[in-house]
Amino acid sequence: MTADGVLLITGCSSGIGLATAVAAARAGFTTVATLRDPARAEALLKAAEQAGVTLDVRPLDVTDPVSVTACVDGVAAAYGRLDAVVNNAGVSNFDPTLEMSTDAALRANLEVNFFGVIAVSRAALPRLRASGGRLVTIGSVHGVVGQPFNEAYCAAKFAVEGFMESLAPVAGAHGVRVSVVVPGFVPDTAFGVFPDIDRRTIEAASGPYAPTFADYLAWVGGQGWEAAGQPAREVAEVVVRTLRAERPAFRVPTNAWAAEHLAHKLADPDGSAVQTLARTWIGHTEPN
Repeated sequence: MTADGVLLITGCSSGIGLATAVAAARAGFTTVATLRDPARAEALLKAAEQAGVTLDVRPLDVTDPVSVTACVDGVAAAYGRLDAVVNNAGVSNFDPTLEMSTDAALRANLEVNFFGVIAVSRAALPRLRASGGRLVTIGSVHGVVGQPFNEAYCAAKFAVEGFMESLAPVAGAHGVRVSVVVPGFVPDTAFGVFPDIDRRTIEAASGPYAPTFADYLAWVGGQGWEAAGQPAREVAEVVVRTLRAERPAFRVPTNAWAAEHLAHKLADPDGSAVQTLARTWIGHTEPN
């Protein structure tokens, strides 16, 4: 994909989305950076100014079908095309044990982390078919390897992995390359913020699970995610490389730690073997 294409990114108010918007614009993409609340664009605009790049900042709520349609159609009308989408918008959902969660919290998590991804992808696909474009989704190692005390978030990310793995060969047969970029722990995002007050409050409400939860927190702060973190800008660089690769892999871990973590479960870490097999099921033997 050439770097002068039109790229739409969701969830750009902070973290990976913000870093990707700036990195993509620096690489030459016409970058449409979207966020649910335009009032939260200050950090994004400041980062773009410091990098010397221009962004087209637009509102997009991935849980609102009207907002999704209006944004995608508006971008296509403004530029006459849409070459790539990066599904990044997401929310964390952390409840120590299923018994502490509520149906409302679980459904809200799925609405953003799964159904929001699907809504944006569905709206964008006709435009991406027309341009022979790219559909990239920010996944997680939690979408491959389940994480204790993160059941709802893992469920959503597992769903995203399964959906995109199923979509990829079909989309590829019609000219759209699909990839899932898989980071591990990214401390300079909202997902990396885990205040002590939350730890104490949640642990106090954990009942019989409190000792197990305490052990988990000790691991997180010692040899767990925090020891394996990488900054959002590094993830953004991987996203941009994936957008520009001639034949991007389906699954793209963002660093060696993430790749090693996925290898605990996957015999096909980049997804190429599954994609090769799936293409034979639809009579499309050429790689995406």
